[in-house]
Amino acid sequence: MNFQKTNNITGWIVFAVALITYWLTMEETASYWDCGEFISVSYKLQVPHPPGAPFFLLLGRMFSFIALGDVTKVAYWINFSSVLASAFTAMFLFWSIVLFGRKLMKIKTEEELTVDRMWVLMGAGLIGSLSYTFTDSAWFSAVEAEVYAMSSFFTAFVVWAMLKWDVIEDESKANRWLLLIFYMMGLSIGVHLLNLVTIPALALIYYFKKYKPSTWGVIAAMLVSLGIIFLINDIIIPGLPTLAGKFEIFFINTIGLPFGSGAVIFTLLLLGALVWGIYYSQKNQRVLLNTALNALAFVLIGYASYALVVIRSNDNPPIDENDPSDVMSFVSYLKREQYGSRPLLYGPYFTAQPIGIKEGGAIYKKGKDKYEIKDHKFEYEYEPGQQTIFPRIYSSDPDHAQIYRESLGLREGEKPTFVDNVRFMVNHQIGWMYVRYFFFNFAGRESDIQNADWMGPSQWFEELPPILKENRGRNNFFMIPFILGLIGMFYQSVHNTRNFVVVALLFILTGVALVIYLNSPPTEPRERDYIYTGSYYAYCFWIGFAVIAIAETLGKYLKNLRTAGIVATLIALPAPVLMAQQGWDDHNRANRYFSVDSAVNYLQSCAQDGILFTGGDNDTFPLWYAQDVEEVRQDLRVIVLSYYNTDWYIEQTTRNAYISKPFPYTLTLQNYRDDKTQYIPYYNAGIKQMDLNKYLELLRDNNKSLLNPEYRGERYMLPTKDIVLKVDVDKVRKLGIIPEGMDSLVVAEMHLRVKGNSLERKDLAMLDLLATANWERPLYVNNTSLAQFNVDLSRYVVQEGNAYRILPVLNPKPFNQSELVNTKVSFENMTKKFQFRNVDDPSVYYTQDYRNFILNHRSSFNSLAEAFIKKGDSAKAREVLLFSLAKMPDASIRYDYTSAQAVSFLFEVGEKEKAIEVANTMWVRADQLADYYIRKREYGRDLQISIVILGELQNALHRYGEEELAKKIEDAYSKHTAAFQQLDRSNF
Repeated sequence: MNFQKTNNITGWIVFAVALITYWLTMEETASYWDCGEFISVSYKLQVPHPPGAPFFLLLGRMFSFIALGDVTKVAYWINFSSVLASAFTAMFLFWSIVLFGRKLMKIKTEEELTVDRMWVLMGAGLIGSLSYTFTDSAWFSAVEAEVYAMSSFFTAFVVWAMLKWDVIEDESKANRWLLLIFYMMGLSIGVHLLNLVTIPALALIYYFKKYKPSTWGVIAAMLVSLGIIFLINDIIIPGLPTLAGKFEIFFINTIGLPFGSGAVIFTLLLLGALVWGIYYSQKNQRVLLNTALNALAFVLIGYASYALVVIRSNDNPPIDENDPSDVMSFVSYLKREQYGSRPLLYGPYFTAQPIGIKEGGAIYKKGKDKYEIKDHKFEYEYEPGQQTIFPRIYSSDPDHAQIYRESLGLREGEKPTFVDNVRFMVNHQIGWMYVRYFFFNFAGRESDIQNADWMGPSQWFEELPPILKENRGRNNFFMIPFILGLIGMFYQSVHNTRNFVVVALLFILTGVALVIYLNSPPTEPRERDYIYTGSYYAYCFWIGFAVIAIAETLGKYLKNLRTAGIVATLIALPAPVLMAQQGWDDHNRANRYFSVDSAVNYLQSCAQDGILFTGGDNDTFPLWYAQDVEEVRQDLRVIVLSYYNTDWYIEQTTRNAYISKPFPYTLTLQNYRDDKTQYIPYYNAGIKQMDLNKYLELLRDNNKSLLNPEYRGERYMLPTKDIVLKVDVDKVRKLGIIPEGMDSLVVAEMHLRVKGNSLERKDLAMLDLLATANWERPLYVNNTSLAQFNVDLSRYVVQEGNAYRILPVLNPKPFNQSELVNTKVSFENMTKKFQFRNVDDPSVYYTQDYRNFILNHRSSFNSLAEAFIKKGDSAKAREVLLFSLAKMPDASIRYDYTSAQAVSFLFEVGEKEKAIEVANTMWVRADQLADYYIRKREYGRDLQISIVILGELQNALHRYGEEELAKKIEDAYSKHTAAFQQLDRSNF
């Protein structure tokens, strides 16, 4: 039985199993979060968010060709690139486990590879690699177009390649493997930097082969490996472009050469020095120097994929984030400067108050014939005692500060200590934001709800309400994979300590060490377990080694290693089988399209040539995908507010994008580049209100009367919180944009109240656009952006489908109590243009993200039905409500609190039986959930929502005479309200 052939065939079997699994469960279109963006920028080679992923984009572009021009299949094939990468990851893991396993079994020569030992090694590789295949985090990344699957592939490849190098005796042949490893690391820079974290583990493999191990030798190897990481991560990636930037400033600003000359000169000098060094080392037989310089050359070749960013940015594509079109902006892009930085070794406590600002280096912007200083970097200065080494509780965001206090038991005004700092790191950052994720993968998960916990023994047979018990994200592995990993970890630590250190280092560096380095804030918009996939990959080595441990232990009693290997494999087999069985339903994304459909529905809510403001990833990136890839409504412009705070993004709005025309502004681009418009604080100048157009003209002309005396004239001021936009009522009526029945609500003046104490650039640009467009271009906001503007628009918006159009009509009631709805346009959009593919299919799995967007749609239908009822058109209201229930039924996506609100409307339009059916379904669930959460003394949003639902239902049923059912629900509501109030008091 040929070992090499068996090993290769079995590895490819693992590849096939992973490929089939991931392909069958793959997302067929653009998922939520960054996937819509990555697919869009891959398809047309545009510029994504910093620091970019150019090699990933190039691969995505290649896979998009398989779509053969069918734009609806582009996402499918780019997603498939992750499927393929993940399948290769599992295969290389299999081969790596076998290579490590040979050392664990003390197999030094091919002759020692008996058939019996081969059975054990194949079993170990199968169990470990298949366990990784079905881990929650790896599976999640494998079925969507994100960088993490490709990054995992590079990690698995370089570990396998290093192990292959380890068994090659011919040094010249072995060095080729080292160069391949560095080349792959260079390519991985264009995907994700996680691959660099493997370098210390690879350095130990190198050290153990080349040198006689000693404590100081290991320390030296670690220092060298850290030096390599520093070289790539701090010198090559941002450092070389920074140096090129210094050359650029000198040769353009001082000598007067054309733009780009400095970067070209620097590149030629760098390449010349590298070529000379390689030639010198080759000529003088300096093997180590030659290997090192060739390795550097291969890293740079891989890193060269970043040229794509600058090249494509200069072409001004529709998605061109940060506009890294020159050396200076490219450096800022690579360093992710727009996101700020997190303190790592020294920084403030969250209670620290700045006492000053320290000005840093200049920020340059490309001018007419030289680089001009646009701004300066800065950092806050604090009083002594307000900062600490190793800061973990650093964020001054009010929401974050509250979480710090609750987590640490600090009273308002109480100062934290260094012990609090470390306690938060251990309990929250490591315990909650890593250990919990680790157990998601190897023990199980309570549900797919954000912030759900992992499944411990106490929850294995817990009595649960059906809605939680049936949650597809509830996975119970009975901790079998975790226990196997512990067995393998212990066995390797005893029998092969050197390689145990290698695997342990890989496990720690891609896990806990990464947690410490990232220093995450206390909350994230979604679970971030996919960041630590490398750590779960390392743990699966130990799951595989458990087979060897069990086999060699059984072999002592059975006296037959082959039989022991087969038995050990069968004993461990429940781990991957259980993980596959439990995880299939919540990782299966087949036939799911609502991420794109919800985006299309937003776009279809807007009138021709409209502008839609959005405020977050999930209500922006899928819309970009729909426009850029599937070419839906390219007359519209989607504006994400976080970018609208920047001058480069505003500049991009002054250009065409597909068939969308440039934006009209009163202020010039130079005004928006001026630092004084970045943040305009309120200053009480004794002015009651101010005309918006007049204010814009003063800003445009840099009128000194607007300079803020509190900022020494370095900022403009907002002299009033009541900004007035005068409306040409006759023009507005002639344009025909006022909805039917709202003519009496048209106002001659819109009073746009400032909600806080300042205007940000995004607010100023929106006001400028609103005034300058003068109602000739439709402007829309969604729920998120409406809340994020520092200007209160809520009294002047009218619902049209899923978006709100800004119009000069005054809502006589507060927005949160009653919405104005354009019933004609909304009905046409929502019942004729909206898409709901497979939302009525109970077999399709919808995560919390999807359920939230369903909630938004149901809410919009409720608002439309309510508007028809107020108009006296019960027939149309009934049609809308039944349409909503048919398209988004409870069977596929459970009723939420908007469905409870719909009960009243169903009674109102004569659908009594349907109203009672919905109420009966909902109140039982809400009662069960509230009982469960109160029993567990869990004070949270889900408990509150359950009580709100009961309150809404009992009010509706009382109102429409269903006293018997209303009394049942009222009793449940009263019981849970009393218990909640008691629970609420006990928490303070």
